[in-house]
Amino acid sequence: MIVLVTGATSGLGKAAAEIFAKNGHDVIITGRRKDRLEQLAGELQKQHQVNVLCLSFDVRNLKETETAIQSIPEAWKKIDVLVNNAGLAVGLNPIQEGVIDDWERMIDTNIKGLLYMTRLVSPIMIKNGHGHIINIGSIAAKEAYANGNVYCATKHAVDALNRGMRIDLLPHNIKVTAIHPGAVETEFSIVRFKGD
Repeated sequence: MIVLVTGATSGLGKAAAEIFAKNGHDVIITGRRKDRLEQLAGELQKQHQVNVLCLSFDVRNLKETETAIQSIPEAWKKIDVLVNNAGLAVGLNPIQEGVIDDWERMIDTNIKGLLYMTRLVSPIMIKNGHGHIINIGSIAAKEAYANGNVYCATKHAVDALNRGMRIDLLPHNIKVTAIHPGAVETEFSIVRFKGD
């Protein structure tokens, strides 16, 4: 299989790329930090003898995302699995003290980035006649918590999109799955607290 993983430079995305490679699948890894992508690609190729394609771009930027997906070589366009993992939480403020830039980063990454990737990759899967899209949500998609207002809202949106996507893509032999993890060891809090 060919598996495309967004946000593969750390955390769940990196772990997903490692698991798929360990099981012998070629992977397309994406993220903003090109140096980390290249390091991971080298590790996966050496340890698991799989092919790895790195695409460095920001899922929040539609033009960058379009350019990156359109640049995928023909041999890599048999994408079997898309893991929409890129996401983040920024800040931990009550709604009345929310930082607008934090809100926009979360909305642009967690919702719009997932939509951009799905919009660009699902037609490839439809053309191939099959596929599986895995959307990484959060326990925050199921419950809200104090000061998690906008982050929780974005993950609730992922959950709703997942259900809508499943209905739309089922006739095309494309499965859609959501995974809603709880607390895991990633850079989540480092990003949320801006390095603090």
